[in-house]
Amino acid sequence: MNIKSLLLGSAAALIAVSGARAADAVVVAEPEPAEYVKICDVYGSGYFYIPGTETCLRIGGFVRYDASFGDIGSFDGALATDRQDGDTNHTWGKNARFTLKTWTGQETELGTLKTFTETRWNFGNTATSNIAFNKGTSLNFAWIQLGGLRVGKDESAFNTFIGYAGNVIQDTLVPYGDFDTNVVQYYFDAGNGFSAVVSLEEGSGFDTIDSYVPHVVGGVKYTQGWGAITGVISYDSNYEEVAGKVRLDVNASDAIQLWVMAGYGTDDNLLDNAGNAVDASGRGFYKQWSGNWAVWGGGTYKFNEKTSLNAQLSYDEGKNFGAAVNVAYDIVPGLTVTAEVDYMHVGEDTVSNWTGATKENSLGGLIRFQRSF
Repeated sequence: MNIKSLLLGSAAALIAVSGARAADAVVVAEPEPAEYVKICDVYGSGYFYIPGTETCLRIGGFVRYDASFGDIGSFDGALATDRQDGDTNHTWGKNARFTLKTWTGQETELGTLKTFTETRWNFGNTATSNIAFNKGTSLNFAWIQLGGLRVGKDESAFNTFIGYAGNVIQDTLVPYGDFDTNVVQYYFDAGNGFSAVVSLEEGSGFDTIDSYVPHVVGGVKYTQGWGAITGVISYDSNYEEVAGKVRLDVNASDAIQLWVMAGYGTDDNLLDNAGNAVDASGRGFYKQWSGNWAVWGGGTYKFNEKTSLNAQLSYDEGKNFGAAVNVAYDIVPGLTVTAEVDYMHVGEDTVSNWTGATKENSLGGLIRFQRSF
């Protein structure tokens, strides 16, 4: 067999094999079905269905940077030790915060099943130290709600149901109640503007309950287009003291919202015979202002869609007086810059002043950058 014959035979064999394969059917693998994320608009914007479930999920939060200044106190500047001569200097108070939030919602035969979580991470210095450090992680919210029943980590209904104290950053120059607590509570909405809440609470820190008897909060609210009237009352089981607050909100116009709030509480068991606080925090869990009564008031004026002016004034029986005013400006959607000035006058009862101000009259403020998503 010569080389020419060998080449011709090989070519014929290849043609025969190729023809045989061409006669076979071409099999193409079926593509995997694509599973796209579906938008869920039942509970508002930002929700989507978790693939393969009927649960809607929303993820959000914010990144914040604060730079504060002024007289020493937890609401403004800080102290630092000079690295060269050891003297005490005033310096900026700085804090960066990342907050992660999650919401879920699902319809069930017993009503809407919801959850909410909020976790915060902070880095910065403190009022008494110029050393910047990671300040740890805090779990601020982690609750489950089925219909009107809510259980888990929340803030006290003494504040959440009636509302906080205005759109200023430092709204606790005269404190109006403590916040962090575990709760078992029930919300009722009559659907005609009336709503109510009953909350069994554990408290936190020095004011954690000391027996099986919980702290108790109850509240009622009437809401209409002109505003709202709200009242809450609380029972501190540790000291068997009662405190309450009433609040009026008025929508004066599309640009102006005003509010005023008054609080009254008993303190017989919070003070000894000499009038000194027996509670380690100096306040109890609910009546945190000095004396029996306190008032707060303020409002918001919207210059335009991007700019608003917010103010708050507060005063209590112990002659503590606070004033806060800020201007908030939305640079672009989701990015807000707020500049605030705060003033604190410490009255007769320095224990009830939880700002840490070391002077009778303190002035400070801060600038805040916040990107919300």
